[in-house]
Amino acid sequence: MRTEKEKMLCGELCDAAEPELHGERQYARKMTRLFNDSHEEDGNIRSALLKNIFGATGNNLSVRPPFRCDYGYNIHVGENFYANYDCVFLDVCEIRIGDNCFIAPGVHIYTASHPLDAEERISGAEYGIPVSIGHNVWIGGRSVINPGVTIGNNVVIASGSIVIKDVPDNVLVGGNPAKLIKRIN
Repeated sequence: MRTEKEKMLCGELCDAAEPELHGERQYARKMTRLFNDSHEEDGNIRSALLKNIFGATGNNLSVRPPFRCDYGYNIHVGENFYANYDCVFLDVCEIRIGDNCFIAPGVHIYTASHPLDAEERISGAEYGIPVSIGHNVWIGGRSVINPGVTIGNNVVIASGSIVIKDVPDNVLVGGNPAKLIKRIN
């Protein structure tokens, strides 16, 4: 029989209130609180905290506080990663972000989802669907990336976009829901 954490990591319906998962979220809150309360001149401390929170990072990364996440260990970012102020990553499943990605203020990336059936949803059950973001991606301010979305390489997401479907390489998308605006050469 699988644990609730094993179910969560596989994207199966799980009980997020289970003590192990609850404890891991509490730990992530503690670590992000330390990160968010750190001072700009504490660049090495901030970097070390991020490397402790995230599952994997490149050498060069910068995140502006405040930053929030569920677990942290499901977040994997590549080299030259930058996230501006007020980003939220709900990492029930993996969030994989490639090299040279820039995330503007207030971007939310969600892997967490809930059942459509009301009784199941009221029970507190949840599941996750991984998000994958390629290399050289720029996500504009206040955009939302929904569970299960894959974003290709060399993509620009316009500010305020709600991305609900996969995005191919070399395009600019925008709107609610995000649609192709133009191809990028």
